[in-house]
Amino acid sequence: MVASFAQTFYSENMGTPSGTTAIAVNVFQNTTPIMYSGTADVRATLPSTGYTGASGGGNVFFTSTAGRFLLIEGINTSAYQSANLELTFGQHQGATSETPSTNLTLEVSSNGTDWTMLPYTRSSSASGWELVTVNSGIPSTSNLRIRFTQTSTIQYRIDDIKLSSIAAACTLELGLETTQCGVSTLGTNDTYSVTIPYTGGANGTYTVTTTGGTVDTTNGNNPSTTAAGNIVITGVTENTNTTITVSATINGETCVVSREVIGVSCEPVNTLPYYDGFNYTVGADLDDSQMWTSANSGDAVTVVAGNLNYTGITPVGNSVSFSGSGAEAYTPFTTTTEGTIYASFLFNVTDMANVTTDGSETVFAALAGTTPSLYNVRLFYKKVGEQYQIGLASTGTTTTNYTTTSYSVGDTVYVIIGFNYTNNTLSAWINPTLATLSASTPATLTEVLTELPEDYTFGGFVLRQDDSARTPSITVDELRIVTDIADLALSTVGFDAISGLKVYPNPATGGIVNIASDANAVKAVVIYDMVGKQVVNTVTENGTVNVSNLSAGIYIVNITEEGKTATRKLVVR
Repeated sequence: MVASFAQTFYSENMGTPSGTTAIAVNVFQNTTPIMYSGTADVRATLPSTGYTGASGGGNVFFTSTAGRFLLIEGINTSAYQSANLELTFGQHQGATSETPSTNLTLEVSSNGTDWTMLPYTRSSSASGWELVTVNSGIPSTSNLRIRFTQTSTIQYRIDDIKLSSIAAACTLELGLETTQCGVSTLGTNDTYSVTIPYTGGANGTYTVTTTGGTVDTTNGNNPSTTAAGNIVITGVTENTNTTITVSATINGETCVVSREVIGVSCEPVNTLPYYDGFNYTVGADLDDSQMWTSANSGDAVTVVAGNLNYTGITPVGNSVSFSGSGAEAYTPFTTTTEGTIYASFLFNVTDMANVTTDGSETVFAALAGTTPSLYNVRLFYKKVGEQYQIGLASTGTTTTNYTTTSYSVGDTVYVIIGFNYTNNTLSAWINPTLATLSASTPATLTEVLTELPEDYTFGGFVLRQDDSARTPSITVDELRIVTDIADLALSTVGFDAISGLKVYPNPATGGIVNIASDANAVKAVVIYDMVGKQVVNTVTENGTVNVSNLSAGIYIVNITEEGKTATRKLVVR
């Protein structure tokens, strides 16, 4: 007797829809060249369960309307013998049925014109989920089509469709892949690596190829010589899919197993609470740092030496400056769709000689949506003689909602702008007292939205260079974005609210840095070099961080523990 092994080369879990979704717009597990169409739909209700491999996510639903169908095209089975092909799928029937294969037919085709019906059975005629297996009649072809069609009034659901080779020689199995970005930088094409565990190797000469990146033979294993290990692909461009194929001919049987990996984004995710003390090299463009990107063309917001000062805030790092027209600087953060969101910063209008027309106004900062152009909370500047006023609005290039107080060149102003989803109110606080700041502190300016625009979300902050005759020279420092205004009162210690925080040894000489605090809770640690590039991003439970890969130099360490954030300078020797 020869033992058989199932080598799965196509697997589909129907994705994870949030509700009823048309097949044409659903995000399936597989992409091109696999295509999905049909008049059934994809749902998240009644998730698959009760059989081995049940994914429990989305499933394709066939109502009691005859003629509803699911068509899958583009599956390549030509590397396998038809006799060794096996199809499995999870099936849910809404009522007891003795003949499910006639109520929900299964057909296959090699050309899309001639179809062959495949009979199948369930071990139970009762309603519910069950795994169905079909191991004959599946053609070996470069473009296998599979079609399920509803023919009765019984409702059906389909999930976890798999095609496998059950030939004795084909024993290689690929496990669930993991991906990891090398670095995460806004505005550039970073790369990621893929690690795929495998078993069933060391029984032939295997060839590993990839459509993107490079096979890493140093950090990965060779399935020709190692029975179980990891296949590693490096240097795949972010947001680009790649297909890894492992093939061999063993005892006359062609064994091919492929895995398409969906491209990942390596853009940094700035979690909330968010803090930027602009710890970047003086003279550098802000959009060259990891946390920011340029929203359009023109000269960039620039890092300048020194800090702005305000009672209750201890500044860290440098500051940034801009004037006239140029590129907007945009920094994304965790999307917010409920509760409250606030951004605070210091700014100083250092020169307004270029603004020659009295009454000229412009938006110079904004709480934005998930794209830079969606300004949801707009902060205005307006020239009033030799001074200026500060305004607030949700839309438009002008507003009448300005402060009664005027400010002068050289004044350092502390401003908080925010939005409250409970009462649909935009607010701005100008020069509040941090020691007594709370949710009940009256705002200087407000605007109530009678109706929220569709998809009203917050996901970024913008510094805006509008026009050479409207935007004065402005310096900005100490940006903070939070969901609770009370957290801004923590600015009294430079957003350093982690009690008893210590980073040692500093300078670091042995490859390990220890981070301790009074709470000694789990800490998220992000380390940046002096040009703002992220070089370490990790979570530590025991307080140790490996910095052995860092070159000698000065770094900025951003530490978050129990929702509180602190920044430290680290010297590596």
